[in-house]
Amino acid sequence: MTELSTDIIIQGCQPISGTIQAGGAKNSVLKLMAAAILAAGQTHITNVPDISDVQTMAEVLRQLGVAVTLEQSALTIDTSTVTSYVAPPELVNQMRASIAVLGPLLGRFHQAQVAVPGGCKIGERQLDLHFSALEALGMQYHTDTVYIHASAPQGLKGAPVNLSFPSVGATENLMMAAVLAEGETVIDNAAREPEIVDLADYLVAMGAQIKGAGTPQIRIIGVRQLKPVAEYQTIGDRIVSGTFLVAGALLGGPLTVEGIKPAHLAAALDKLISMGVTVQAKENSITVFRERPLIPQNIQTLPFPGFPTDLQPQFMVLDCLAKGQALVAENIFENRFQHVRELQQMGAHIKTQGHFATVEGVEQLQGAIVQSSDLRGGAALVLAGLVAKGQTRVTNTEHIDRGYERLTEKLSALGATLTRAGWRTAG
Repeated sequence: MTELSTDIIIQGCQPISGTIQAGGAKNSVLKLMAAAILAAGQTHITNVPDISDVQTMAEVLRQLGVAVTLEQSALTIDTSTVTSYVAPPELVNQMRASIAVLGPLLGRFHQAQVAVPGGCKIGERQLDLHFSALEALGMQYHTDTVYIHASAPQGLKGAPVNLSFPSVGATENLMMAAVLAEGETVIDNAAREPEIVDLADYLVAMGAQIKGAGTPQIRIIGVRQLKPVAEYQTIGDRIVSGTFLVAGALLGGPLTVEGIKPAHLAAALDKLISMGVTVQAKENSITVFRERPLIPQNIQTLPFPGFPTDLQPQFMVLDCLAKGQALVAENIFENRFQHVRELQQMGAHIKTQGHFATVEGVEQLQGAIVQSSDLRGGAALVLAGLVAKGQTRVTNTEHIDRGYERLTEKLSALGATLTRAGWRTAG
């Protein structure tokens, strides 16, 4: 068997400008898809990106007996007949977000068998927080080399849960399980990301009782039954938006991203302004342009509302071209400097030690053949190629396709010169 793969080939130093749509948030829609399991019937979700992660989650749901269709940025999900509680390894291993079906399956059916999730190799991503949180609600589980076997023989019951770290995934799984648990669940040190608020709004539209989403404490009073949502619109993707804003900052712009709330990118926008980029924010759009040299800025990744780890590689490219030195501290994922070696091949001056990287700006990056090792690191290499002298070829682009819809097409529409070259591999 063979499969088609592609590289992204970029001719650098071409000016870009124009307007682009943010598109739906990958890290939100995947959880909305999982949450649809909680109610029997048909749900319609709009503003959905056509990316490989969405396709993978759709296949996970289909394996459970759920009918899923994606047409014109809209998902139709029918959970009337769920015939299985097993999320198989051949799908779950492709994407860590698949663990999100654990909470909904436990909430509605009190049982689940979910393969250990995979995805980008940027950190250990321990599931202990998920397990301990759900255990507090009455989950029993054991694991083997392939599956997490979970059940709640007595049903789920609300309880206080204090997360040792504000994990987005653990907060989401706990929310989805707790909405159908008996009694009240209080989550302390909850994740505060915009995607948490979006999931809470979706669950409330299903009939859940949730207060405090977006704050460190979320209170949930369980209900007996939820109903499917006739129509729900996913929020804009702040990471995709941030990636395009960095492209505009690198090449001058002006570049406008529509369909994104500036508050969702506050820390990143503050950093752009400190780097010498002009930022114009409106209610649902952001415009950037730059007329002076980049100013180096230290970056420290933190849970929301801090600087997002998913934008660290892209902003490192800005520091690579700033005059002076900057320190990047990666506090979320221990393996999130895999793009550094590739940037070094392009002439970047970066040294790493543990979870710190020291970046010394250079006048110009040079085109090279580089390899994408993860989703956001791959996007950063494309950005570097846009501003590098000569030709850059980015390989392993399947990582990029997990989170960016038609990336080359959208950048080309802004004036960039890049193409995709197909080749076939034996499998």
